[in-house]
Amino acid sequence: MNNNLSSYFLLNPNITFLNFGSFGAAVKPVFEKYQQYQLELEQEPVQFITVKGLEYLKQSREALAQYINCNADDVVYITNPSYATNIIAKGFPLQEGDEILTTNLEYGACDKTWNYYCEKVGAKYVRQHIQLPLTTKEDFVNQFFKGLTSKTKMVFISHITSSTGLRFPVEEICAKAKEYGLITFVDGAHAPGQIPLNLQTLQADIYIGACHKWMMTAKGNSFLYIKKELQLLFPPLIISWGYKATFPSHSIFLDWHQTQGTRDFSAFLTTPTAIEFMQQHNWSNVSAQCRELVLQNAATICNLLNTQPLCPITNDFLVQLYSTNIKTKEPEKLKALLYNKYKIEIPVMRHDDKVFIRFSIQAFNSQKDLDKLLDALKHIITTTNLIEI
Repeated sequence: MNNNLSSYFLLNPNITFLNFGSFGAAVKPVFEKYQQYQLELEQEPVQFITVKGLEYLKQSREALAQYINCNADDVVYITNPSYATNIIAKGFPLQEGDEILTTNLEYGACDKTWNYYCEKVGAKYVRQHIQLPLTTKEDFVNQFFKGLTSKTKMVFISHITSSTGLRFPVEEICAKAKEYGLITFVDGAHAPGQIPLNLQTLQADIYIGACHKWMMTAKGNSFLYIKKELQLLFPPLIISWGYKATFPSHSIFLDWHQTQGTRDFSAFLTTPTAIEFMQQHNWSNVSAQCRELVLQNAATICNLLNTQPLCPITNDFLVQLYSTNIKTKEPEKLKALLYNKYKIEIPVMRHDDKVFIRFSIQAFNSQKDLDKLLDALKHIITTTNLIEI
């Protein structure tokens, strides 16, 4: 990987960082721009929050909309995808007996959100079981829609999953859902910056993504896209000045979700700088190199841990994340050991009755990092009882 790109990241050089997927990491030009906005906010808070900052926000939203190919008035910034999921789950007009169709491989915080709002009205959150390992896109789609009933009102599905690191065929899922007249809601937390994203062609009615992960913006920068016809179904979580605004803009949707009182929205403004950085450094080529490193190491870690790959080791289901089962009764202890003793930052995650270890590959990573992980795991296997083989 390009050592010159490594110099743009602020990460601790003493830590082997294989967990970009959790919170990302801003590159230096982005972080510097972030601090400039924060300084400007403190120097003239009234003008920033009520006038100048709003113009910056408009410019940032337009840059994001161009990057993900949607109308700038159909997307708003929010702090994280879980926040956006709460907007949708709270606002969606669920009735008793209604069903939301999802998979059993979704992000835990989103599962909790949907369970909460479904339980409130007597609706059902259907976690359709997906058999692992995945085989083909067609088989995935067939497995998923076995959970469809006459009571299904919405499809909720990850674009790229958190714990398993799998890229789901959401294009095919959205297309088929449309045939059934269902609303489609895609959790794309990991997608922007990792794969090309075109919301015009995807056909998702609702899409959420994190810019602070693979796009490398400042933390607390995510977005919510809602198709124009559905926007007024989803009022803001926080009722503030933008609700029935005294001086409404051209968009109730923007008023509702943008105008929320005193808050530091500087992170939202760093998107254009992040996009410019990626363009300057030919990020499609960088991502391709990262994916190649994932593919080269996938079988090796599975063989070491005596596990089967969760999918064919191809670009169909894999991008810059790779997860595999790991047999341990104490995942939290294993994660802490990897960090404290071996100086490796990597998640070891519980998901239902399974545990996954997941590595992320970003521009600063190299084969040396993965070799260090593999050596550490070998040492733990031979010197402790934390990992079962």
